[in-house]
Amino acid sequence: MKKLRDQILKFGVVGVVCFFIDYFIYLISNKIMVATGFAASFKYYDLISSFFGFTISVIVNYILSFKFVFERREDMDQKKEFVIFLVLSVIGLFVNEACMFVGYHVIYENISLLQKIMSENFAVNVFFKFAATAVVMVYNFVTRKIFLEKKDR
Repeated sequence: MKKLRDQILKFGVVGVVCFFIDYFIYLISNKIMVATGFAASFKYYDLISSFFGFTISVIVNYILSFKFVFERREDMDQKKEFVIFLVLSVIGLFVNEACMFVGYHVIYENISLLQKIMSENFAVNVFFKFAATAVVMVYNFVTRKIFLEKKDR
């Protein structure tokens, strides 16, 4: 149990580091799209920004996860390990994008009470981004533990 707790804590630290990478790239991408006028012509520019941040953070997450969190399986070469990690992460990306889309474009845009208690900027850049990240972090830990980690005998 202590090993699992320590692993969850390490995963959490790696997750926080990767979240900030994801989040800052997301914010920078949003600012670039607004500054260049792209945001005005494409309603879902926030989803593109989310994709950029998520993709870069996945690469960093892979490196840190196998350095600090998970033990590599002896029966799996690193190419196969990375492909599985990538596939699981792409599924996580779809979960992330779905959370962002539903949170902002379905819930926030259609519930006037939410629009009264939080700004659009806060809703999309903080509230729903953090919520999506939390959902994806749980998904990532469970699937990586199942499919990628060395099994204790």
